[in-house]
Amino acid sequence: MSVEELEKAIEKLPASELARFRAWFEQFSADRWDRQMDADAANGKFDKLVGKSDADFKAGRFREI
Repeated sequence: MSVEELEKAIEKLPASELARFRAWFEQFSADRWDRQMDADAANGKFDKLVGKSDADFKAGRFREI
């Protein structure tokens, strides 16, 4: 199914089904984001940022929010 076909199908949904679809899609998207973040963390993609953050904190270069 193409994106265009999905769009047309979604446009035809009654309000209650659209709300149900929206809730499902938000959860689907959040779960996918979480899996990507977990994979990136496991692969060390954040190691440099964490190291810099730790160094800045230890050097007193931080502010409370």
